[in-house]
Amino acid sequence: MSKLRVTIACTPYDRVAPLMDGRIQPEGIDLNFIPMEVEETFWRQLRYGEFDCSELSFSSYTLSMARDDNRFIAIPVFTSRFFRHSCVYINANKGIRTPQDLRGRLIGVPEYQLTAALWLRGIFQHYYGVAPNEMHWRCGGMETPDREEKLPVKVPDDVDLQPIPKDKTLNQMLDDGEIDALFAPRTPSSLLNGSPNVKRLFENYVEVEQDYYQKTGIFPIMHCIGFRREFYEAHPWVAQSVFKAFQKAKDIVMENYKNTSALYTTLPWQVKTAEDTRRLMGEDYWPYGVAKNRNVLNAICQYSYEQGLSKRLMTIEELIAKECFDEFVI
Repeated sequence: MSKLRVTIACTPYDRVAPLMDGRIQPEGIDLNFIPMEVEETFWRQLRYGEFDCSELSFSSYTLSMARDDNRFIAIPVFTSRFFRHSCVYINANKGIRTPQDLRGRLIGVPEYQLTAALWLRGIFQHYYGVAPNEMHWRCGGMETPDREEKLPVKVPDDVDLQPIPKDKTLNQMLDDGEIDALFAPRTPSSLLNGSPNVKRLFENYVEVEQDYYQKTGIFPIMHCIGFRREFYEAHPWVAQSVFKAFQKAKDIVMENYKNTSALYTTLPWQVKTAEDTRRLMGEDYWPYGVAKNRNVLNAICQYSYEQGLSKRLMTIEELIAKECFDEFVI
């Protein structure tokens, strides 16, 4: 019997490698895995729906669904998670020392609706008492001029959001002091190249992020896996099949981090880092599924609604394929 051909576009993370190299085969599926960086994947899928299934920005997906754009349906596979305190960059000459010092400042952001920026605004509002309308937002290309939002954004009337000049980049504007800070998922080249004008707001970000996790229990979700809805509705069984395959692939990688016979990464202290992480966050510190992620999913839905990206407060039940809420037992 022939298998269903499914094309998936996703970043080639370690946690999906067993799907790429064929160690894990989704039940009933002939998998065509296209490794691709996130910006291209999101652009091509959101604009043109090129793939049966792909990695999706959770922010873009949530606000699309809130606008009754139902082209996609997600499964609770969270391919990217990231504590984003390390991604707040500041001009070192502006006297900025604390999160509260960003009130009234010009903050660059590649796209206002980026998941990283959504989480940071939510963290600043709920954790540091600095709301989005207390900062001035400037959007545009990080390293290349004239970047556009993948999806149109309408912010609340009291939020100042404007594009930067089409011939400028956020990286250069931060280095030159034309903006005061930058919220961005990628590290600006000015910092990587050692500019004395650019540094992180949270230089001890590991300690800050660990403290945040201990107090909130939140390991922020950035991306999910989503099907084109018409494909999913024609083959509803694929949701469970692909979910189980991603889970098995991740489990293989997590076990490898315990292996002391050889290092599975090019990090000398991989074993110690993994041990410390499990001690802080538990054995399954990168959970898939709905049950272990309700707190995180409810938070991102709340932040999207509060910030005016989602026109209504979304629920987990609306965002995740119904087949992935439970499983059989023997």
